[in-house]
Amino acid sequence: MKATNCYLQASRIITETEDLLDHCLRIEHGRITDIARTPGSDLPLISLPDATLIPGMIDLHIHGREGCDVMDATPAAIDTISTSLARHGVTGFLATTVTSSWEETLAAMENLGNAALQTQPGAQVLGGYSEGLFFASEHKGAHNEHFFLTPTRERIDALLEAARGQLKVVALAPEVEGAMEIIPYLKEKGVRVMLGHTSATYDQTAAALQAGACGGVHVFNGMRGIHHREPGCTGAVLMHDANVEVIADGVHLHPVILQMICKLKETRQVTLISDCINAGGLRDGRYTLGKMEVELRQGVARTDSGSLAGSTLTLEKAVANLQQLAGIALREAVHMASLSPAIFLGIDHRTGSIAKGKDADIAILDGEGNVRATLYRGDLIYCDENISSQFKGHLEII
Repeated sequence: MKATNCYLQASRIITETEDLLDHCLRIEHGRITDIARTPGSDLPLISLPDATLIPGMIDLHIHGREGCDVMDATPAAIDTISTSLARHGVTGFLATTVTSSWEETLAAMENLGNAALQTQPGAQVLGGYSEGLFFASEHKGAHNEHFFLTPTRERIDALLEAARGQLKVVALAPEVEGAMEIIPYLKEKGVRVMLGHTSATYDQTAAALQAGACGGVHVFNGMRGIHHREPGCTGAVLMHDANVEVIADGVHLHPVILQMICKLKETRQVTLISDCINAGGLRDGRYTLGKMEVELRQGVARTDSGSLAGSTLTLEKAVANLQQLAGIALREAVHMASLSPAIFLGIDHRTGSIAKGKDADIAILDGEGNVRATLYRGDLIYCDENISSQFKGHLEII
């Protein structure tokens, strides 16, 4: 059901430019039409005196949740991931594949492409992210090198066709055969190129960025690190005008590294990602990531060889971790999970921050940073029982 036009009042609102105390949003037809100190009397008022409103978050890199994986290639799997993400304040995501057979990859692309052209029950599929296939063996991580391929125009065209033009990101290692030639082609097709699972040197990475690549996949992880005589891929993406994905779970990156990233990069260049796998939200045990068996222990997933295999992180936890581990202000951390990914995708004119004229994509947090409700274009896509009474009679979960 479409949301009723209303005023949404909270103790704190994290807008694009400042933190506002005891203000309200005027929401009409799914958009924010005003931000005011006091509500008018022409629309219903929903008062949330102990809440903080932040923009709906965007997860650019996520494989699955709650037993479902993008590689399952079913609408039901996408819907489960979508519903789960809404419970964590996410309003949009890129459905991310992992290295598998070519046939299974195309099936996953077709499924996510269809989903991106439809409406999901929770967070919306904003497109696809191909993580896999075009990587180097030395930094393969949780990817099965048996299925690695050479990037060619024919293969890229096949991925784009399968995804119905909804493929937004392709990750690759710039040193593999054909990679440097394919980067400009992907850019021409409107696909963003991220560099990862790579042994590329600083010079190779710099050349790839010059050719049109956008940045680094889960920076520091799955790439040549920094040496004082060879800064590697990591050094290149940190020192150039490039985007870096950050997994702020306290495992993938040391707190000092998180601090360093935030000092070196502008907020718009850092995107918090979950890199969550199908074990997210589930108990410890054995799971699969593509063609790889992984073991989840105390919430940390690893392959049998000991490599980290994605995470079970959620973005509201990543925001909290960045505050605690790197000393980053809430608004800056929030924007790394919302505005930065929106800028990366080129959709910041309509979403990614709380601002007049933008879509009413909003996550409602309690005093401890827990997500209590999520709105997408003014529709309530998640609401827990603790605040459901405030919405009763005004907004209903779709």
